[in-house]
Amino acid sequence: MIGIFKTNIVTLQDKNRVIDAVAGRFATTTCTLDLEDCDKVLRVVCQQLEEDHVISFVCSLGFQCSVLD
Repeated sequence: MIGIFKTNIVTLQDKNRVIDAVAGRFATTTCTLDLEDCDKVLRVVCQQLEEDHVISFVCSLGFQCSVLD
C-alpha cells in the first residue's frame, strides 16, 4: 500500500530525521520526501499502512502532515 502525504518539512536535516523515524516505526519498503515539491510530499510504501497512524506519528515529531488528495 502507498500513502502519499502533504507535509511542512523544509530542511534536509528534518527530511532525513522524519524518513529515518518513519522507516523505523513502520515496516516500510520505501519512504521518500520530496522537498522540491510545493506540498513537500512524503511517500510511504509498506504492506499494511494505516494513514492515520503515519499522520499522528509525523505530527508527534513536530510537523504538519495530512493525506494528499
